[in-house]
Amino acid sequence: MKKYSPETPISNTDAMYLRDAIRMAQVAKQRGNRPYGAVIVSNGGVVLAEAYCNSTESGDCTGHAETTAIRMLSSKISRNELSSSTLYASAEPCVMCAGAIWWSGVQRVVFGIDTERQRIFNSDINVPRMAGITCRDIFSAAIPSIECIGPALIEEASQAHESQWKK
Repeated sequence: MKKYSPETPISNTDAMYLRDAIRMAQVAKQRGNRPYGAVIVSNGGVVLAEAYCNSTESGDCTGHAETTAIRMLSSKISRNELSSSTLYASAEPCVMCAGAIWWSGVQRVVFGIDTERQRIFNSDINVPRMAGITCRDIFSAAIPSIECIGPALIEEASQAHESQWKK
C-alpha cells in the first residue's frame, strides 16, 4: 500500500493565502486550463501576484501558475523583495516551476495537494513528463535551501482536480 505524505498543519495566514491559490486553480479550470493556481505574498502581507495555469489557452507549455506569477513580478520588484516573499501554490510545484522558484530567489513555498496525490487523479490518462522528483527534493538540495511547507488543505486543493483528469 502506498504511503502518502501527511497533511501539514499551517497557520491561519498561510491557509488564507493558500485558499487564494486554490481559488486561482478553479479559475484556470473554468477557463479550460489545467487546474493550478499560485499567489505570491510579500513579507508584509501584500498580495504581489495572482496567477493560474494558462498553458492551454496561451499555447505556452511554460505557462504554469508559479512561472506566470514570477514573470508578473520579475521586472517590477527587486530580487531581495521577492526573496522575502512566500509563494502559495494550489499543488506541489513541478520540476520546471521549482527551478523557476529557485532562480527567482523566493525562499518560502506553501503548497496544497502533493505530487503523489496528483498522480492518483492522473492515473486514468497518460500525463506527459510527470517527474519522479518533487519540489521538496529540489528545494532541500538548493543553496540556500528553500522552506517548503505542504501538503496542506489537501481536501480543498484536490477539488479542482476532481473530474479534470478523466479520459
